[in-house]
Amino acid sequence: MLRYMTSGESHGPQLTAIVSGLPAGLPVLAEAVDRDLSRRQGGYGRGGRMTIERDQVRFVSGVRHGLALGSPITLVVENRDWRNWTKIMSPEPLAPEDEAAGAKRAITRPRPGHADLPGLQKFAHEDARNILERASARATATQVAVGALCKALLAEFGIRVRSQVLELGHIAVDPAVLAGLGYDEIERRVEASELRVADPSVEPAMKALIDDCKAEGDTVGGIIEIHATGVPAGLGNVMNWDEKLDGRIGQALMGMQAIKGVEIGPGFEGARRRGSQVHDEIRHSDNPADWLDGHGPSGGFYRPTNRAGGIEGGMSNGEPIIVRAAMKPIATLMRPIMSVDYLTRQPFDSSKERSDVCALPAAGVVAEALLAIVLATVCLEKFGGDSISETLRNYQAYVDSLNRPTTGK
Repeated sequence: MLRYMTSGESHGPQLTAIVSGLPAGLPVLAEAVDRDLSRRQGGYGRGGRMTIERDQVRFVSGVRHGLALGSPITLVVENRDWRNWTKIMSPEPLAPEDEAAGAKRAITRPRPGHADLPGLQKFAHEDARNILERASARATATQVAVGALCKALLAEFGIRVRSQVLELGHIAVDPAVLAGLGYDEIERRVEASELRVADPSVEPAMKALIDDCKAEGDTVGGIIEIHATGVPAGLGNVMNWDEKLDGRIGQALMGMQAIKGVEIGPGFEGARRRGSQVHDEIRHSDNPADWLDGHGPSGGFYRPTNRAGGIEGGMSNGEPIIVRAAMKPIATLMRPIMSVDYLTRQPFDSSKERSDVCALPAAGVVAEALLAIVLATVCLEKFGGDSISETLRNYQAYVDSLNRPTTGK
C-alpha cells in the first residue's frame, strides 16, 4: 500500500516526507524531484519567498545508488529562510529577555480566508502562528517531491501527468486553440510560458491583470486543468464508495490550499446539457489511429469523445483523465480587510504575511503531484508487487487480459 506523511512548518528548519510502499528497484533520482520543485517555485506573480528558497531534495533513507530499496523513503527539503526565524520558531522555550523583546511575534489578528481563526479555536492556541505555519502553501513542496516519485512509478506504466492554466481571473484560454493541439504540444507551450498557458495570445492580458492586482494590494485566482494520459482502463473501483477513482481525486485536490472546486471532464457544464450531449459513445478498433490522443490500454475499446473525463462509474475507462480545479484568490492581501483581534475582540485591519499576488501556475504543478499520488496508489493496488519487475509483470498480464474476452472465472 502506498502511503505518505509530511511534516514541517513554513519557517521551520526543513520540510520532511516519508513515503512507504514504492516497489524496490524503482529508479529514484534527486534531479527529477528537483525539476518539479523548481517548476513549483516559478510563475508570474510569485512573492518574495521564492527569491529566498532554492528547493532541492535530500534523501535520507530508502534509496541506494538511484534505486528504491522497498523500505520507507524519507526525503527532506530545507528551508533557507529558517536562519531568519530561529528564535521565532525555536522548539526551545524563549529566554525571558527574548520574549520581552518581542521575539515570539505572536499573531492575534486572524486573516479572513485563512485557517487562522478556526485553528485558534480548534487547538486552543492564542497565537495564530501556531496554525499558519502548517497551513501555509509552503507545505506543498513536500507533496510535489512525493508526487515526483509517483510520476517515476507511473512512467513505468507509460502514464504521464501534466497541467495547464485555463483561466486567470476573468481571462480564459480559447478552447478552439486547445482543440487543435495534442498533449505533447500543450506541454511544450505550457513549459515555455511564465503563466503555464498553452495560448500565448492571452498571456499579456493575464500579466496585466496580475500587475493591476499587485498595484492595488489585491490577489487573483483562476482555473487549472490536470490531465493524465496512457491510463489503462479499470483503475479505481465501483464496489465501495471510498474506492471510486473520481472521489479519491476530488478529495486529494480539495485538500490543497485555496482550491474551492473540482470537476472531472466538463463537470458543472455537463449538468446544463442533455444526456445525449454528455455521454460518450463506445466503439472498438485495434488501430491506435482511431483512438483519441492520450488513450491508454483498454483492449481496443475507445470513445470518440471524452466528455466523461476518462472516468466512468468510479473507474478509469482508458481515455485521458481530465480534472479541473478552481483556485480562489490568495487570502493574504497587502490591502488589509477588516478582522477582529482574537484576544481583545476589538476590530482591526487583518495581519499581513509576505505573499504572492497569484500562485495559479504553481498550483498546477502541485495538482499534478496530487493526481500522480492518487494514480500511483491505485496502480499499486491493481498491479502491486514487492519489486518493480514483479509489478510490471502484473501490469502486462492485465493489459494482455484486456485484449481477449474472459468469463471472469
